[in-house]
Amino acid sequence: MKTAELRKKDVAGLQAEVKDLQKAHFNLRMQKATQQLSNTGQLKTTRRAIARAKTLIAEKQAAEKQAGAK
Repeated sequence: MKTAELRKKDVAGLQAEVKDLQKAHFNLRMQKATQQLSNTGQLKTTRRAIARAKTLIAEKQAAEKQAGAK
């Protein structure tokens, strides 16, 4: 999922996306362990997508905290 699409979601939506991505990453790891995964590049893609979503969560929470402090 592109960053622009993720920025449209709220924190709860992003957390749900992270959970889904983590499940997908786990499944890919299991496929790799059982020699069923032909495209190992998918592991890198999902890992980076998780990091991207977590970064946006942190940004949104920091913005909320800063807005609440004013």
